[in-house]
Amino acid sequence: MKVILLAGGYAKRLWPLTKDCPKSLLPIAGKPIIEYILDGIEKIEEIKEIYLSTNLKFENNFKEWLKSHRSSKGIKLVIEETRDEGEKLGSIGALNFLIDHLGLKEDLLIIGSDNLFDFDLKYLMDFYRAKTKSVVLLYDMKEKERVKEKYGVLEIDSDFKIVKSEEKPEEPRSTLISTACYIFSKEDLALITDYLSSGNNPDAIGFFVAWLCKRSDLYGLIHRGLWFDIGSFDEYERANAIYSEIAKPQKNQKN
Repeated sequence: MKVILLAGGYAKRLWPLTKDCPKSLLPIAGKPIIEYILDGIEKIEEIKEIYLSTNLKFENNFKEWLKSHRSSKGIKLVIEETRDEGEKLGSIGALNFLIDHLGLKEDLLIIGSDNLFDFDLKYLMDFYRAKTKSVVLLYDMKEKERVKEKYGVLEIDSDFKIVKSEEKPEEPRSTLISTACYIFSKEDLALITDYLSSGNNPDAIGFFVAWLCKRSDLYGLIHRGLWFDIGSFDEYERANAIYSEIAKPQKNQKN
């Protein structure tokens, strides 16, 4: 299995922090967000290759970062031909471009690179093997007001099968949201072309999940630890504070 990290957005809501720096390279407790994800991927032996999808504007930022980042996995940059918000392909558009550009024909672990969580990705791999179908990592926000018009909201049955998925609903029926962490089977990935050619939204992967769960069996695994969607200054500051507090005992032990 290969990994795709999506980092093609421009994160205008976090300007000026992200005006000249991609969101996934912003530091949390002194460490770029993307490195927390890569630390989790590092533990999965069967993953050998990681494709990092970004845009022309942030190409050099990632090239500079890669010069100092050490990983046992092969990390390859894939560059979308866009430089601003108006040109961006969207998450599904970028995913389709990358799959077509690289000729990928296998199952893929796909993660939004601004996703910050303490979940062990090995459990998602095990869940995927058990279900043998595409899976989505879910998070319970507990309160419907917190998810309204903000996230992809999903409902699951007693077997964890996704029975309904809505992107940013005005009246959410559930408090379970997608964390932008997925394993898609090669069979489901092959349907992206049909999805896009039918004129569907190329932006968030949640739109594709909503479309796909009507045509294929998808399953959701609920993460109950830490998770942050770094989409606002408040959330960025909160994540930074919590991860800085977690890092303190480790620093004290080293001393």
